[in-house]
Amino acid sequence: MWRKVILLVSFVGMVVAVWPSAESLRDLTGEEKWPGQLLGIMHWVNTAIRPQPDLAPEAVTQYADVPVFGVNVFLEQEPATEVREQSLRLIGAAGFGYVRQQFSWEDIEIHGKGDFIDRRNEDAVGAVDAWAKYDHIVEQAVANNVEIIARIDNPPDWSRAIGNGPDGLDAHAPPDNFDDYGDFVATTVERYKDRITYFQLWNEPNIYPEWGNEPPDPEAFVELACIGYERAKQANPDAVILAAALAPTIDLQNNNMNDLVFLQRAYDAGYGDCFDIFSAQGYGFWSGPADQRLRPTVINYPHHLLLRDVMVNNGDAHKPIWISEVGWNSTPDGMQPVFGQVTETDRARYAVELYERAQTEWPWIGAVNYWFFKRATDSEQDQPFYYFRLMEPDFTPYPAWDALAGYANGPQPEQGVKVAWGFRPNLFLISLAVFTFTLILTLAPQPERHEKP
Repeated sequence: MWRKVILLVSFVGMVVAVWPSAESLRDLTGEEKWPGQLLGIMHWVNTAIRPQPDLAPEAVTQYADVPVFGVNVFLEQEPATEVREQSLRLIGAAGFGYVRQQFSWEDIEIHGKGDFIDRRNEDAVGAVDAWAKYDHIVEQAVANNVEIIARIDNPPDWSRAIGNGPDGLDAHAPPDNFDDYGDFVATTVERYKDRITYFQLWNEPNIYPEWGNEPPDPEAFVELACIGYERAKQANPDAVILAAALAPTIDLQNNNMNDLVFLQRAYDAGYGDCFDIFSAQGYGFWSGPADQRLRPTVINYPHHLLLRDVMVNNGDAHKPIWISEVGWNSTPDGMQPVFGQVTETDRARYAVELYERAQTEWPWIGAVNYWFFKRATDSEQDQPFYYFRLMEPDFTPYPAWDALAGYANGPQPEQGVKVAWGFRPNLFLISLAVFTFTLILTLAPQPERHEKP
């Protein structure tokens, strides 16, 4: 009888260890259809019995209690000032507190060191101040109460002996002299000292082509980033520096490097001293924002929890994470869905749910920047990338835009934290061991008992 009791108790222990905190299979897996949900149950069991990430939810001291709504923009590609102005008016009115805007080094210090005059179209329009359109973007952002997260990367041709272009390293590769990058960072930070607080130094250095045609090099990247950080702080001690967002990838071959591997090597090289806010990407790809599965070999919305674990284990629990890019893609049928594929209706629903989850479960998250507002033209309609947009170039909105504007301007949920069941793996393993041992004893042949004569 006692063996049956132990079997029952240990079986209940295994069930409790893997029982999810979810009201439905969709809430557990983020999958919309039942085949994916059923497969997701197995993935969840794998998540539950693995060691849980150390998230230190109460440790963050700064930059988490900020407006959560941000959006990526490409305003430097808009030639018309009225389009830039209308864009920022709409973004501000929709409730977005941030725009993540690239300040492309190759588009500002174009022809040589210290040369900020644009002569690329001199015959048509004459020489132009390369800072002018960026000054206008900053001016309009301030006028609409929108803060800029200035992403600084893309070295110019002159910064490398091999140059850019098809025979060179391309514009994403690091400069030959890292101090040239530091000088440009300092110049940019100094120029906008009273108008821009947040600067992000580089983007996705762990994948091609964001480190050019060279293999990712965490140690070299840290050297570059630390020079940029030091020069930014010299130009404005109040500047807040965001880490380069790492691309979520499981690849360890070619010109890509797994983001978890890259991050640990970067910490080993001293990266923790060279940023104030950590950055991550939040793409959902094939599952929705409710997905609770968490494995290093799966890329989904909560993937950043694994990066948070690396941060905590390297002494950076006090720093928050800001999401640099997040969104779902509505690639049309007939086009290769390299970024996943959802309907416009689901994309609108996911847009709201991703913010709700960040607000109610992850107190270490600060700003979350949706990818993206719009492109300047529709010339990229043949590319899956285009279908992350919230608006068409002529400002025709998609349902996701309306959903986000309605949510951002409505009542907001209270910040919370989802309880992390760190005991799951140990409970499961102990229960499994007890269950297996007891079952073996129960099923094993029992020795015959012989009565004494």
